[in-house]
Amino acid sequence: MQTTLVLSSTAVLAVWCIYRLLQVGSRDPRMPKGPPTVPILGNLLQLPLTGIHKKFRDWAEEYGGVYSLKFGPNNAIVLCDRKAVHELLDKKGILYSDRPHTYVGSLMTQGDHMVVSSLDTLTREKRKVATHNFSPKMLQERAAHIQDAETTVLLLDFLDNPKDFYTHVRRVTASIANILIFGQRGATYDSFWGRCVYDALDRFGEALEPGANPPVDEFPFLRFWPTRWAGWKQRAFSAGRAMDKIWSTALETVEKRRSIGDVRECIADRLIDEYNEKGYPFSRHAFMMLLGEMCEGGAETTSSSMLTMILAITKYSEVQRKARLQIDAVSPLWSDFKDIPYVNAIVKEGMRWRPVISSGLPHKNKEDDYYEGMLIPKDSTIFLPVWALNNWDAQGFSDPEIYNPDRYINHPKLANDYAGSADYKDRDKFSAYLLVYPLIDA
Repeated sequence: MQTTLVLSSTAVLAVWCIYRLLQVGSRDPRMPKGPPTVPILGNLLQLPLTGIHKKFRDWAEEYGGVYSLKFGPNNAIVLCDRKAVHELLDKKGILYSDRPHTYVGSLMTQGDHMVVSSLDTLTREKRKVATHNFSPKMLQERAAHIQDAETTVLLLDFLDNPKDFYTHVRRVTASIANILIFGQRGATYDSFWGRCVYDALDRFGEALEPGANPPVDEFPFLRFWPTRWAGWKQRAFSAGRAMDKIWSTALETVEKRRSIGDVRECIADRLIDEYNEKGYPFSRHAFMMLLGEMCEGGAETTSSSMLTMILAITKYSEVQRKARLQIDAVSPLWSDFKDIPYVNAIVKEGMRWRPVISSGLPHKNKEDDYYEGMLIPKDSTIFLPVWALNNWDAQGFSDPEIYNPDRYINHPKLANDYAGSADYKDRDKFSAYLLVYPLIDA
C-alpha cells in the first residue's frame, strides 16, 4: 500500500513537472498576440539569422503594430506602431528606460558598457555624462568648427583618391569623434586614431552577432558550460581583451601628454580634471570604456549614415543634382545648414531608408504595464523596429522602398527639434531616432 502511494505521488509529481516544463515558451493570453509558439523554445526557432528587421514588419502586417514574441521563458514586445511608441516610450520613458542584460556582453565588457548593461548606478552616471557632452548645444559650440575642418579634408581626399571613398568616410568620422573625446586627430585611416573605433567595434560585433551564441539569456544554466569547451565564451573574452587594449591605449596616450603639460579641450581632459578634484564615480576600466563608448556611438553610426547617403545619391542621380544646386550656392559650412534644406531632407530620408541599426536597440520595462488592455509583463524586452516603422505603408509611408528626400522637405529643423513633439503623427522623430534616442533615454 505504501509503495503504491509513493509510486502514485511520484507519477503525479512527474506529470506536473512535465506539464510545467511544456508551459515554458507559451504566451500569457493577456499579452499582445503574436506568432504561434512551441514548448520550451517559444518563437526562437522562427527568428532568422539575418534580416530580422524585415521579419518584424512581416509579423506586424499579420499580428498588428503591437505584438509579442517568446524567447524561451522570456517575453518580448515589438512596437511597430507610432502611437504605441509615443504612449509607452515617450510618455513613460522612465518605466521603459532600462536595457535587457546580456550575459555575453557582460563577459566581454565586464559589465561596463551601456549598450549591454541594465540601468544600474554606473550606467546612469555614464548616460548623464554622455547626455551632457553630446547635447545639441554642446555639439554646436564645440563640434561645428571641427566638422568644418575635417569635412574640408574629406572633400580633398575624395578628389585625390575617389576609389577609397569608404575609408575616407570612416576616417573623417573617427577623427572628429577622437578629437572631441580624446583630443587626438586621425590624420589617416591606417593610423591608430583613424581606425581604433572600428577595430573595437569589429570585435564587439563578432561576439554578439546573431547566431554566434547559444540562448544563454533565455536559459541561464548554459552559463555554467566550461569555458574550455565553449567557443562562444572564448570569443567573448578575446573580444573583451582586444577592446580593453584599444581603449586603454587611448586613455594612456591622453595621460601621457597631460603628464608633460599638454592639456587639451576635449571630453577626456575635462572629465579627468573634474574627477581628480571630486573623485571618480566608477572604476578605471569603466571610465576607459565610457570614453570608448562615446567614440563608438559618434563615429560608426555617422560613417554608416554617410555611406548610405553616398549609395542613395549614386543610385538616384536627380537627388544629387538638386542637392548640388543648393550646395554650390553656399560655402558650404555648418553655419550654412539652414540654407540647404534639401540636404537636410537627404539626411533624414537616408536614415529612414536605411537606418544604421535597423531593428533598434532593445529596452526593458521595470514593472508590469498595459497598453490598450494588453499586458506588457515586467522585464519584457521591448523592440523598437526602426526600419519596419519607416518602411511600412501602414505607418504612412507611400512607396517606402523609394529614396525620396521630398518626404522631409517640410521638416527643415534638426531632428532634436522635432523629437520631443507630442504630435507623433507628423514629425520626423522615427527617421532620426537612432541619432537622438541616447539623449532621450538618459
